Amino acid sequence: MSKRDYYDILGVSKGASADEIKKAYRKLAIKYHPDKNPDDKAAEDKFKEAAEAYEVLSNPEKRQRYDQFGHAGAQGGFGGGYGGGGMNMEDIFSQFGDVFGGGNPFDSFFGGGGQSRGGRRVQRGSNLRIKVKLTLEEIANGVEKKVKVNKQVVCNTCDGTGAKDKSSFSTCKTCGGSGAVRRVTNTILGQMQTTSTCPTCNGEGSTISSKCNTCHGDGVTRGEETISINIPAGVSEGMQLSMSGKGNAAPRGGVPGDLIILIEEVPHETLKREGINIIYDLHVSFVDAALGTSVDIPTIDGKARIKLEPGTQGGKILRLKGKGIPEVNSYHKGDQLIQVNIWTPKTINHEERELLEKLRASENFRPNPGKNEKSFFDRMKEYFE
Repeated sequence: MSKRDYYDILGVSKGASADEIKKAYRKLAIKYHPDKNPDDKAAEDKFKEAAEAYEVLSNPEKRQRYDQFGHAGAQGGFGGGYGGGGMNMEDIFSQFGDVFGGGNPFDSFFGGGGQSRGGRRVQRGSNLRIKVKLTLEEIANGVEKKVKVNKQVVCNTCDGTGAKDKSSFSTCKTCGGSGAVRRVTNTILGQMQTTSTCPTCNGEGSTISSKCNTCHGDGVTRGEETISINIPAGVSEGMQLSMSGKGNAAPRGGVPGDLIILIEEVPHETLKREGINIIYDLHVSFVDAALGTSVDIPTIDGKARIKLEPGTQGGKILRLKGKGIPEVNSYHKGDQLIQVNIWTPKTINHEERELLEKLRASENFRPNPGKNEKSFFDRMKEYFE
């Protein structure tokens, strides 16, 4: 079953601003929130659908890929989307709580479901950011990188509970284990009931009498994890990829944060990247340009031999089709453009000078740009046409 258009889901136009998208999502999230629509599967599906649309359209990079490639481009091998099972209700609550101004309106109106597990509030681990350096060859072909990340990990001693043992847990006396406290206030409209996070247990529903000696009750310790990152072909400098749940572990069994991967390109020794095309400056002698020759040039796939026709002019652009960089999540690849540069020796001996003087006197060696040459801009125009 094909997915609905994200703009249609939120009810905004494709030119909508970030604020308009945020307001539209907030409106739908409040309307279809599970606490407002208990046991309503259709409302829950709409809630998840709106969250998936917002997750993509609120991210400039994902939005650009979605506008260009549709749903396949938006996912990019990371995140997975809500509809595909990549994130659950806890992820939605923890990731988009800031949409509601730094707090969750459902804490006070609908029973505190914003960041909950089994009716109890859970914490979310912080996101981690790392840089991954890629060579031009790795960018062109895609690569799996294994990186060691120093971060907060679940405490092995207490399995993340923060308690010395099971007997150290006791039901919170303030909230009775619900993780929330309710208050009734009298207003001119009558009595109004509000719900907020329990201040004693911080919404967890239980307290710890004896804390773990290793993590001192936090449930997390400092550690190192080796993470495999599958980077798709075609990424570029400054692009950010996200791996859900690979950030810092959360205290006492909460939701882990995300790992944000910032792409950094390592400059190539001889090749230069321009978008999805590869540029190479080829320097040849005047003699080779005049007589024609075959030369080996570097490409991202190894060496390639090209032929220079006799009379090749300086500035001529040759093309190796499909030897460039692929577009992200696309079968389309760029080309390698070779710009011919005529190399002129700075010093010559007496015999070489005599030969060049004879050539200069020949009619064939007198330049006639208007007849034999085109400008650089004309050549570029012909290429792109």
